[in-house]
Amino acid sequence: MTAAGSTPTAPAAPAGADLDDVRERLWLAVRDGDEYRASDTVLGAVDAGLPVVTALLDVIGAVQARVGVEWAANRLTVAQEHAATAIHERVIAALGHHPRHRGPEPVGGRITVVCVDGEWHALPARLLAEVLRHHGHGVDFLGAHVPVPHLVGHLHRTGSRAVALSATFSLHLPTAHTAITACQAVGVPVLAGGAAFGPDGRYARTLGADAWAPDARAAVDVLDRGLALPDPLRTEARAVSCLAHLADQEYTMVVATRRQLVKETLARLEERYPPMRSYTDQQRERTAEDIGHIVDHLAVALYVNDPEFLPRFLRWTAGVLDARSVPARSLDPALELLGRQLQDFPRASRTLRQARAALDHLLPAPHPPGSGRIA
Repeated sequence: MTAAGSTPTAPAAPAGADLDDVRERLWLAVRDGDEYRASDTVLGAVDAGLPVVTALLDVIGAVQARVGVEWAANRLTVAQEHAATAIHERVIAALGHHPRHRGPEPVGGRITVVCVDGEWHALPARLLAEVLRHHGHGVDFLGAHVPVPHLVGHLHRTGSRAVALSATFSLHLPTAHTAITACQAVGVPVLAGGAAFGPDGRYARTLGADAWAPDARAAVDVLDRGLALPDPLRTEARAVSCLAHLADQEYTMVVATRRQLVKETLARLEERYPPMRSYTDQQRERTAEDIGHIVDHLAVALYVNDPEFLPRFLRWTAGVLDARSVPARSLDPALELLGRQLQDFPRASRTLRQARAALDHLLPAPHPPGSGRIA
């Protein structure tokens, strides 16, 4: 089926076709919502000699990354982003049955590729699973949002030799820690990957993962070499050392009082910003959601004990808000009010001060009234 307004099925890429050209044609197809044109573009390029791994990572993976950038810049809607992801899933499935995709027969134990509980962005993990299969690994791809007990049950049933754990959103780091610890407790080493673990893998190390890889190719190299079985005593000692800061209970307190923190901040914002009194229910709900996101990221910042965690989230958020004509400076009152409520908690207070300072450097000008969202 061809989307309205799109061009007919694109011809297959000729041998030696420029990689940028293949990416651009795939981008145009997914932007138009044209699944058949997208599939023909990728399969045609592979028929013409494009390596399967290149098609997976440097075409599909690269275009999916562009989809995320375009959404953040407000040039794609959420619906378009989801449609593009669904098309890529279908193209990957079609590519999985291509004769050139089949790798050597698997030897040794299987590898479980899985997303952290709560993580719905499964495409990076799916790409890794396909690359591993192409390289001759036996793979169990469990997909998105897998609760830890179900993951552990799967490991018991299948005897996997390693887990490749994927997380895109950093809010899932505490849950990732639970998954890492549970896998290691049953004797299965964990390779962590995905944007949530930081560009240099710092959070994978903090949470005690056995290895980290910045991308699928590096993950294949790590798994080709093999991961040592976890030593329970060493794993426990490392966890205690890396997360000793949790003894102050600040993370636990912020999580336990999240609802109260959001409610109190929203109420005080109304006092400080009178136009909020005329907000619609939808505007008020979105403002409460934004405050909740700040509280959630503050909690994870306390969990991993990284003072740059919250400022980094706010810098990203500022770009998203600016693209939607909502001044990033409007985040500051919420940060200030949260700081007042948490003034007796040293790490939380310090983190919020640093976040406000980062915001000051980003957009020093005050926001105009009536912008529709406070945070």
